[in-house]
Amino acid sequence: MVVCICNAIRETEVRDAVRKGATCPRSAYETLGRRPRCGQCLPFAREIIEDEATVA
Repeated sequence: MVVCICNAIRETEVRDAVRKGATCPRSAYETLGRRPRCGQCLPFAREIIEDEATVA
């Protein structure tokens, strides 16, 4: 599933970033070499990060 249309970031990429140590959307995007643009994806990215952190 696509999380961020502006940067073409998929859910799997956000989850991988969390496994590499990202703790918030900004750090996850930074891990992927991108930056948030419009910001509409941040709440969804935050949910994914919280979910992945709980699983780990």
